[in-house]
Amino acid sequence: MKMIPELSNPSVHMRDPQRVEEILQAMKKAGSNTIQVISDFDMTLTRFAYNGKRCPTCHNILDNSNLISDECKKQLKELLNIYYPIEIDSSRSIEEKLPLMVEWWTKAHELLVQQKIRKDLLAKVIRESDAMLRDGYKLFFDHLQEHSIPLLIFSAGIGDVLEEVILQAGVFHPNVKVFSNYMDFDETGVLKAFKGELIHIYNKREGALLNTGHFQELRMRPNVLLLGDSLGDLTMADGVQDMENILKIGFLNDKVEERKPSYLNSYDIVLVKDETMEVPNAILLYLTGSK
Repeated sequence: MKMIPELSNPSVHMRDPQRVEEILQAMKKAGSNTIQVISDFDMTLTRFAYNGKRCPTCHNILDNSNLISDECKKQLKELLNIYYPIEIDSSRSIEEKLPLMVEWWTKAHELLVQQKIRKDLLAKVIRESDAMLRDGYKLFFDHLQEHSIPLLIFSAGIGDVLEEVILQAGVFHPNVKVFSNYMDFDETGVLKAFKGELIHIYNKREGALLNTGHFQELRMRPNVLLLGDSLGDLTMADGVQDMENILKIGFLNDKVEERKPSYLNSYDIVLVKDETMEVPNAILLYLTGSK
C-alpha cells in the first residue's frame, strides 16, 4: 500500500486491503482531532514473547512474584491449564466461553486476595518482572500525547499493575485512561478485594457501556483506531457514540493457523507473530499527517 509501506510487511494480513485504504483515507481527511484510540493491554501493548520466551501478563507478574506463596502459584497454574485452552479454542462460541471465563477470573482473584498482597511492594515486583511493552511503544504513546489523541486502555488484567508498567516505562501521559480490574486495599495497604464489576476477556462490551461518561466526553471523536489480540476485544468500542469509522488491528500471537480465519473475518488488519508497534505507529503517523 503506497501510502503506508509498512502495510506490506510480511506479518501483515488483510482480508480486504481496499476497504482498509478507504477507512484510512476517510479518517485522515476527518483530521486527528476526530480520532480516539481504544486498546487492549496484555499481549497487545505488551509483548507476547521475547527471545522465544513468553512474556508475563498483568496477572502473571503477580503469579510469578514472591508476593504469593508456592501453594497459591500451584493453584493459579492449575486454573491456567484448565481455562486458557478454553479461552483460545476456536471451536467454542463466545457464549459458551463466557461463564467459564468469569469462573476463572473470579477464582484467580479470590486466590490473590487470600495472599494479603501489600500495595507498597507492587512497584518493585513489576520492575523486576519480564513484562515488556512492544518495540516502538514510546513513539506510540508519545505521538498520541503530542497530538492530544485520547488513548483508552481497556484491560481484563489488573489496573494497578498495568498502570505501574506504563508509569515505569515513562509513558503514562495525561491522555491515557484505563478501564480495568482494580485492587481494593485496606487502610494498612493490604489487598482485601477487587473493586466494582469484573472485566474479563469477553465482557468488554458491558464495560464499555457502563462507562458511557467517558465516551460522552469524546463524542466529537467519532473515528476509532482499535487494537486487540482476542475476538473479545472487538466490542471495546461499543460505547462510542455516533461512530463514523473504525479501523481494527488484531495481534495474532498464538495458535496462528487455526485462529487466522476468524481473525481475518473480524479484524481489518491482522498482525501475525509481530512483537512491534511498527504498523500501528505507521498508521498513526499517516493519520496525523506526520508522514
